[in-house]
Amino acid sequence: MNIVNLTPHTIVFNDGRSFPASGNIARVQAGFSTIENDVCTQTFGEVQDLPDPQEDVQFIVSAMVLSALAGKRLDVVAPATGHPLCIRNDKGHIVSVPCFVR
Repeated sequence: MNIVNLTPHTIVFNDGRSFPASGNIARVQAGFSTIENDVCTQTFGEVQDLPDPQEDVQFIVSAMVLSALAGKRLDVVAPATGHPLCIRNDKGHIVSVPCFVR
């Protein structure tokens, strides 16, 4: 399986494997409703710069892009940044993740 990282950052797994940024970034536009009672609704536009599915290729995207796809693509994953096994530095920044989420 080939893994193509479509985020701007190298993704590092807790076991030391890393997935360098490919130089291409998949993005999605977000829209927001009017704020009412301190709450708004977020909507997503079309995902941009995500290649068509390819045999034996998995694409790493941001959690926002993954959310916008809403399960429509099984070849797309995001770093599991909310997982309790994430490793963080002394400033709380994520150093590595245990896995991807779909």
